[in-house]
Amino acid sequence: MGHCVCGCCGALRPRYKRLVDNIFPEDSEDGLVKANMEKLTFYALSAPEKLDRIGAYLSDRLSRDVARHRYNYVCIAMEALDQLLMACHCQSINLFVESFLQMVAKLLESEKPNLQILGTNSFVKFANIEEDTPSYHRSYDFFVSRFSEMCHSSFDNAETRTNRSPSPLQNTDKEKENPAELAERCLRELLGRAAYGNIKNAIKPVLMHLDNHSLWEPKVFAVRCFKIIMYSIQPQHSHLVIQQLLSHLDANSKSAATVRAGIVEVLSEAAVIAATGPVGIENRNRLIQVMLLKSLLQVLLIGYIDVQWSFASTLPTYQRSEVMLFIMGKVPLASVHHNMEPEKSGENRNRLIQVMLLKSLLQVSLGFQCNNMLTALPSSFLDPLLSSTLMEDSELRLFVLEILISLMDRHGNRRKFSTISTVPDISVLKLKVDKCSRPDTLFMKKHSQQLYRHIYLSCNDPSNLQAHYEALYALLVMISIELANEEVVVDLIRLVLAVQDLALSNEDNLPAYNRCALHALCAAYLNLISQLTTVPAFCQHIHEVIEMRKKEAPYLLPEDVFEEKPKWSKNVDHIETELLFLQSKISEVLGGSGYNSDRLSTPYVPQLTDEDRLSKRKSIGETISLQVEVESRNSPEKEEKAPAEEITFETLKKAIVDSVAMEELERERRRLVVEKFLKAPFEEIAAQCGARASLLQSKRNQIFELTIRPPPSPSGTITAAYGQTQIHSIPVYEMKFPDLCIM
Repeated sequence: MGHCVCGCCGALRPRYKRLVDNIFPEDSEDGLVKANMEKLTFYALSAPEKLDRIGAYLSDRLSRDVARHRYNYVCIAMEALDQLLMACHCQSINLFVESFLQMVAKLLESEKPNLQILGTNSFVKFANIEEDTPSYHRSYDFFVSRFSEMCHSSFDNAETRTNRSPSPLQNTDKEKENPAELAERCLRELLGRAAYGNIKNAIKPVLMHLDNHSLWEPKVFAVRCFKIIMYSIQPQHSHLVIQQLLSHLDANSKSAATVRAGIVEVLSEAAVIAATGPVGIENRNRLIQVMLLKSLLQVLLIGYIDVQWSFASTLPTYQRSEVMLFIMGKVPLASVHHNMEPEKSGENRNRLIQVMLLKSLLQVSLGFQCNNMLTALPSSFLDPLLSSTLMEDSELRLFVLEILISLMDRHGNRRKFSTISTVPDISVLKLKVDKCSRPDTLFMKKHSQQLYRHIYLSCNDPSNLQAHYEALYALLVMISIELANEEVVVDLIRLVLAVQDLALSNEDNLPAYNRCALHALCAAYLNLISQLTTVPAFCQHIHEVIEMRKKEAPYLLPEDVFEEKPKWSKNVDHIETELLFLQSKISEVLGGSGYNSDRLSTPYVPQLTDEDRLSKRKSIGETISLQVEVESRNSPEKEEKAPAEEITFETLKKAIVDSVAMEELERERRRLVVEKFLKAPFEEIAAQCGARASLLQSKRNQIFELTIRPPPSPSGTITAAYGQTQIHSIPVYEMKFPDLCIM
């Protein structure tokens, strides 16, 4: 009776349940009953409204089988679910999917690796089904969390941790793919589909992972992760990644320096990729660079040195100029004028910052290409950079010289002057030389005197080493082949001859090695410039002096001085004339070839500025000041009336050029005055104004004394006792008042 009731009740069960029951064999080893599975699939397609019930029923059966450890029946249920998912694409599938996801979750919660793999493979099949309309009500938070957890399996058995069946979507060639490759491919696909609003959610877990597992240092893994990210996301979203990294850097402001350094390294690499995006997104790239600079500066100021500036090579010229100006503006230059107070630790923090920023500036300047240096390198950049050549620190001075060389080297000639020598034939160097362009001419008209002056003062530093002389030589050569016209060549020759006189006079007591080095530097440069000018008589004079030095004084040539074990002499106080390059001879031979002989015969004297008065090289500044003052007061040409000069085209041209130069000097003087009142301390300005007021009062007293004296004698002067000349008064309207009296 009981059997009949059961049979009768079985016949009354819903058809979808009977069809589901029939796909399970009596012996689980036999697997899915395929014929009955076809009937179930046909029924689901014919009556899609029953699909959600089929799913719910299968889910119940699977839960019971999991609880009873009937794992073969669990596999049959999942196979049936997979086939139904692949076959059915209708409106009702969303309800069926809910049941399917519940069963996958049940398997993933199991502690059995085989069930976890079964659920994972079913989810992979489901994830690759293209649905007609997206379903926004589903939540995959559990699956994301669970799959992430499974990636860090905690099974004791190593074989169990890595046991997996081949993915249902892989062919045999990809079955050997390792977990790292799978993870990378998964990350790329995920980020490639991320929309604008999802970038933050995708990046945040990566940052947390790198933090939690201390993966910022060493930074190889972190850099690789973000390279994958930058190449996978849509290009227009790249700045969002930079923003995330910057925010993370701010959040780690109190972390270890190595952590911050790793974040900055990642920032630098990410910016390179972002800056090479599609054309037409300059504004986005510019924003990226500004943000990156802020972060790099932050890390520089806290003591990290090895910042990579490779991203700068991807920037256009005007943006690279802005980067260099930005960095230069952060270099503390107080040590040009006075020493900085060291920290309690004994280390000079400002010096460390100077080294880091100048080193960074050097990296940014490498490969700098610019047709118009006048606009690309404004005074606001060059002025502080040139001022840095007067720093006491020899390492900093060398950085600045190399930066100047790098900025001028637009044809890759720098490597050809890594050493100093008197090459008999410079054609072997294969120099790339272009005619000086109009923008370059304007640049030199504005900045040449500054350049010459700082080169001259840099040559006179007693702490210079071989590397400094090599850099100074390279800088002179670089100006000659990149920025020189006929006028610049003349001025460079005058400058180098002045450096030779500097070594001869030795007013600042340079060591013997430095004096020999200056003579060797002059020989190497004049040898090169004479061959560039291709004036035979000039080349002959330089060649004769070099040959004479080889015989009599090789310690005045670079081949002996600039060696690993330099050979130099202490006896450099008295050098014979035939061993020197003569200004009169050079002026004569070049003047005969059309060069400005008057300018060549005039010794170069650097202009004195407040920078020299404030720097520690006061002896140089005072010497120059006294020299100019004495020459202007005691020059015999001033006392004798010059004969009437014939007015020609050349004299008019010279007058115009001189007037332009004077205007340039006047503008520079005014700029320095304004800059002083803007930047100098109040006490210094007050003291200087007080001194000028006292001087003005004394001048007024002199004028009043002159005006009350008797009228002058016909000769205008009389000779007093001991040969002194006494000046008599002249009418006020004929007087030449001092500049201080002119308002």
